[in-house]
Amino acid sequence: MILAVDVGNTNVVLGYLDGTAVVGRSRIVTRRDGEAAPYAAELRRSLRENGLTAAQIEGAILSSVVPEADAALIAAIREALSCDCITVRTGMRTDMPICIEEPHTLGADIIAGCVGALADYGAPLAVVDMGTATTVVVVDADGNYRGGVILPGVKLALQALTAGTSLLPDSVIAAPGKCIATATEEAMRSGAVYGSAAMLDGLIDRMEAELGQKLTVVATGGLAGCIVPYCTRDVAYEPELLLKGLAVLYEKNKK
Repeated sequence: MILAVDVGNTNVVLGYLDGTAVVGRSRIVTRRDGEAAPYAAELRRSLRENGLTAAQIEGAILSSVVPEADAALIAAIREALSCDCITVRTGMRTDMPICIEEPHTLGADIIAGCVGALADYGAPLAVVDMGTATTVVVVDADGNYRGGVILPGVKLALQALTAGTSLLPDSVIAAPGKCIATATEEAMRSGAVYGSAAMLDGLIDRMEAELGQKLTVVATGGLAGCIVPYCTRDVAYEPELLLKGLAVLYEKNKK
């Protein structure tokens, strides 16, 4: 069994995987203070909550978009689990050529998501990750990573709308019963949900036209479950996609 660690801007997801099957998971707050001890305590608590012991974990792999947290997490893994940790990076074995202008700038989360989607769905595909930011990226029919787009996440955009206006209230991300809303807060929810779904549909249409290939679309991320059901095209929702991708990368890169 391995520990897969997905470090996001808001939360760290800890996943315990037997092969590519997720058998346990926890979510903790992302810390940027460089302290390993709090992370080690959270790891021990996570093991207990999932009915596991450190002796059951053979190794770990970490994907991060928060560099300030990496050293503390790796130290915490060594302290709490007594095992080494592979860090996802460009240049590691992915079996997915990265065909963009600056390959070293590609996020570890995008690499993990694409590798996980390729393992289950094959190419060509589009991978959508909806968290603090929303990313929509493309892998072509030959398995090459070709690039994509980065947008403000649904929650971030809604918060900016509230903060940047005087009269609009706080709102939640939940679809109202109709797109043409008749109340202000309902209109904000309609924009957040139906607008985001329409944006995904439109972006994938443009990407398919540009690439000249029909794409299988796979979505993950904390907010994808709120948006994907309202897309007009078929989108596979895979909440554990990054963890599965990390398990695949671990097997490809373990010593």
